[in-house]
Amino acid sequence: MLDLVVLTHSVLRYFILIFLLIVIVRSLLGWQKKSAYTPLDDRFSLWLFIFTHIQLLFGLIQYFVSPVVIFSGASMKDPIARYWLVEHGTMMLIAIVLITVARISAKKMTEATAKHKGLFIFNAIALIIILVAIAQSGRGFFSFPA
Repeated sequence: MLDLVVLTHSVLRYFILIFLLIVIVRSLLGWQKKSAYTPLDDRFSLWLFIFTHIQLLFGLIQYFVSPVVIFSGASMKDPIARYWLVEHGTMMLIAIVLITVARISAKKMTEATAKHKGLFIFNAIALIIILVAIAQSGRGFFSFPA
């Protein structure tokens, strides 16, 4: 069962990265061109929001049942154990919060340019954090669990 959770978590990251890139590019273009915030923009933002929260659920399952995450003081001395215990989850949680704030604030705003600007800024920062977290894992961007 854990293997399926790990595989799903690994595959889902590609959907998140794709939707993040789509939302970032569309929001940057919308912000720069001062174009309307379309239903398509809203749908891409919604799917990104949904995928990141599903990813959070799979990540939480792994966090509490995976043998890689070791809850002990000794984990803080081991860089790999510390990464999975503290750093990965913290960075990803910050990224998910940023994506959530982007989505919620865009829904509350009325001006299209402000929606695009907010979506771009929050999601771009989230993307940077996610890329750093993936890079620090030592597993590479295109790897799958063994």
